[in-house]
Amino acid sequence: MAVLYFLSHSATTLAAFFLLSFGSSAASQIEDQAEQFFRSGHTNNWAVLVCTSRFWFNYRHVANTLSVYRSVKRLGIPDSHIVLMLADDMACNPRNPKPATVFSHKNMELNVYGDDVEVDYRSYEVTVENFLRVLTGRIPPSTPRSKRLLSDDRSNILIYMTGHGGNGFLKFQDSEEITNIELADAFEQMWQKRRYNELLFIIDTCQGASMYERFYSPNIMALASSQVGEDSLSHQPDPAIGVHLMDRYTFYVLEFLEEINPASQTNMNDLFQVCPKSLCVSTPGHRTDLFKRDPKNVLITDFFGSVRKVEITTETISLQQDSEIMESSYKEDQMDEEFMEPLKYAEQLPVAQIIHQKPKLKDWHPPGGFILGLWALILMVFFKTYGIKHMKFIF
Repeated sequence: MAVLYFLSHSATTLAAFFLLSFGSSAASQIEDQAEQFFRSGHTNNWAVLVCTSRFWFNYRHVANTLSVYRSVKRLGIPDSHIVLMLADDMACNPRNPKPATVFSHKNMELNVYGDDVEVDYRSYEVTVENFLRVLTGRIPPSTPRSKRLLSDDRSNILIYMTGHGGNGFLKFQDSEEITNIELADAFEQMWQKRRYNELLFIIDTCQGASMYERFYSPNIMALASSQVGEDSLSHQPDPAIGVHLMDRYTFYVLEFLEEINPASQTNMNDLFQVCPKSLCVSTPGHRTDLFKRDPKNVLITDFFGSVRKVEITTETISLQQDSEIMESSYKEDQMDEEFMEPLKYAEQLPVAQIIHQKPKLKDWHPPGGFILGLWALILMVFFKTYGIKHMKFIF
């Protein structure tokens, strides 16, 4: 009896040990999965997109900013979470041969201005003071909600800037400038006031790497189009418009983002490689020492996309539909297709397809004065052949 009791007690203890170890391994596995799902730690996304240049010859800087705006909207960040600052309105510029449009490709296939762009700060509202106030939240109480960065300590923020710059500064409106020290202090204020969880800073300007040299706040990742002492070059000249349409770095970043979808697993290391010196001519740079996570574990959509809202329910939901309902919905879909509106600008062809398209053949029209010259030639031949005396047989 004692032997049987000992054996049964040992078996019970062994079984309990296995159950405990299995339970702990299962729990650790669940924790790992949960940590993988919530690895960024953010619950909302914001974007601050800034073009600091005025005048027609800086058309490309507006196109740069609107291209990034188009990409973040396509990936899920709504207008309510985007602060768009454009120093000039190229779409309504009298030099624009196609009013109400801003193109980012020489075939003029991709209109990045579109029909639902919401510009929050425009023209002379784009100043260093207003930009710093947006970042730090030090704005007048009368400022409308659309002009506020209402982020918190669970917000991932994308800040994109483009314009003319130099070693340690970026010009605003060709009349003032923001220095890398002012920008670094603004980010520190944001961190102290718990206005961000993680921050991605991208700048496309000459000597852009100098703008992130003074950063000292945690959880900031920075990218620049050029190193100190290098120029950031333009791209895509268009003779019809008379200016360059984009800058090289932003052009290749846009081409890269067009391949991203909200469920993409592409990480930041891939973004670092989008524009090598052979394409950009300048040398793009990045800084990750202030960022806690490994860039290979940071998804592109952690900054360019939006957090998907999930509603948990205990109710049973039937996904089966009656054949009549399915038939009626099919008819409604057909009717909707017949009256479908033109595609929004965020739903146009991907840039990767547009780049490799051949230019459209234009309809041929006779040049001005061609018809008049042809009639003059006919009359000259007639007079030379028959003379004026035969004119009475015509009139």
